[in-house]
Parts: sequence; C-alpha cells; structure tokens
Amino acid sequence: MTARNLNSDQFALLEFKDRLADPQNVLANNWTASTSVCRWIGVSCGIIHERVIALNLTSMNLRGTIPPYLGNLSFLLSLDLSRNNFYGLLPKELGQAESLKHLSTCSI
Repeated sequence: MTARNLNSDQFALLEFKDRLADPQNVLANNWTASTSVCRWIGVSCGIIHERVIALNLTSMNLRGTIPPYLGNLSFLLSLDLSRNNFYGLLPKELGQAESLKHLSTCSI
C-alpha cells in the first residue's frame, strides 16, 4: 500500500512539473519516473509513512500557475515555492492537503 501512495505522490508532482516552465531544466533533468520521488531535488519524504512531506523549490526560476495536483499530497507539511514566477490564484485543492502547516508562494 505504501508504494501505491508514494506513486500517487509521484504522479501529482510529475503533473505539477509538466505544467511549469523550467528554463534551467532542474526538474526536467531530476524529476523522472525512473528515480524515487524521495530522491528528487526539493522533495522530502517522511521516514514513517514514506510519503512526500515537504516541497521546497525556492529560487529555481520556475514559471506558471500552481496546479490543483499538489492538493493530492496528503502528507504535505511544508510547501515553499517562493522566489519563482508563479501567477494566478492558489487552487482550492490545496485545502485537501490537511497536514499543510507552512505555505510560501510569494515572489521577492
């Protein structure tokens, strides 16, 4: 069951990546299905549940909107997308991430 849940986290993050402009190819070159999501740049997984608990993509020159898929990361505690070029509204689906305690999306 853990593998299926981690697979759903991986799917959510790959969908997120596919909707971004990543001019430095940081995510394009690292976030691949052939590597465990827990080894991806900016991703931290919990020890107990082996699920994504933090996503820190600060200052990666990413552009786009924040898609609803991040709301599927049910163990997500911290989301830091600051110092990028995101625009638009936060998706209401982020409210599904009930564990989310820290959210930073501001551009500086």
